[in-house]
Amino acid sequence: MKFATKAIHAGQEPDPATGAIMTPVFQTSTYVQESPGKHKGYAYARGKNPTRVALEKCIAELENAKYGICFSSGMGAVDAVAKLLKPGDEVITGNDLYGGTYRMFTKVYANFGIKFHFIDLNDLNNIKKYINANTKLLWIETPTNPMMNIIDIQACSKIAKEHKLLLAVDNTFASPYLQTPMNLGADIVMHSATKYLGGHSDVVLGALCVNDEKLNEQLFFILNSCGANPGPMDCFLVLRGIKTLHVRMDRHCFNGKRIAEYLRTHPKVEKVNWPGFTDHPGHAIAKKQMRDFGGMISFSLKGNKIDEAFKIASGMKVFSLAESLGGVESLISHPATMTHASIPKPEREKVGVVDSLLRLSVGIEDVDDLLEDLKQGLS
Repeated sequence: MKFATKAIHAGQEPDPATGAIMTPVFQTSTYVQESPGKHKGYAYARGKNPTRVALEKCIAELENAKYGICFSSGMGAVDAVAKLLKPGDEVITGNDLYGGTYRMFTKVYANFGIKFHFIDLNDLNNIKKYINANTKLLWIETPTNPMMNIIDIQACSKIAKEHKLLLAVDNTFASPYLQTPMNLGADIVMHSATKYLGGHSDVVLGALCVNDEKLNEQLFFILNSCGANPGPMDCFLVLRGIKTLHVRMDRHCFNGKRIAEYLRTHPKVEKVNWPGFTDHPGHAIAKKQMRDFGGMISFSLKGNKIDEAFKIASGMKVFSLAESLGGVESLISHPATMTHASIPKPEREKVGVVDSLLRLSVGIEDVDDLLEDLKQGLS
């Protein structure tokens, strides 16, 4: 089944009671049992809910995975993966990482005796240098947030398998429409479904996809035990959003390309980070493992003045100044003070998250209006 068909039909059947074509919102906390311990697969909604099960099946099919598990947020999904670890374990991850993930790793799980190495994942030999008997997990984002670096998933998978590590891939920026890490050897695929999967800035939800049955059981146990489960209405909204994922992503990519090309020629812009440029360091890998280059862009300003970045971010009329990404509307953010504020300045500046860096989530509005807005904002 092709992606566009899966986006509309995967994991969903007409409701057997009514014939409703949309999966109903099963707004219930508990389920009546025939006798103690005998039920129809549903006992208490923290564990399972039919609306959530439909979404989990849908996302798993989109990622070409056997199992899907949904959480109350993307960070809830990251947290579940971290709970697979124990004191003394070590994790290798990127030095260009989403600020929320960095904060969880350094401020929460480091306190429990788990060691994290934040390194340049583009250097495969560098990864191998940090692997030892305690290393259990290789966690990558690609494209990265906000520098749009591209990490070679297949190469990372080869290293992970050689050393018996779990490879987890945050696929939020690409979405399963542009990239399917399972096909490239990932053990875990993570999504902040708040973003492109939901696509309408009206829901917060996370997801994990796996192929291994035992790993699925471990992660479901964590979900059921710790309670980061999403509500049925949230699941319904993501199911509805996914039905137009392929259509939206095509427009995100089209608009993103036009805007990246415009910014690159602007006299105030120092550098544009977008993997579609042929001279982007990761372009060849992106071309190999992605179907297109997406609608996420970041750029820095000449002179690197934070007040100039603030002025531009606050002066846009169509782009809204807001955190998050992946919705139908275009957003602009200032990573140093918003999404990546938890990363110390010396660390973020090493990888390019400078004071003048701005990140765009390019929406699906008419691209001419977006270009006009950038023109006036940068004037």
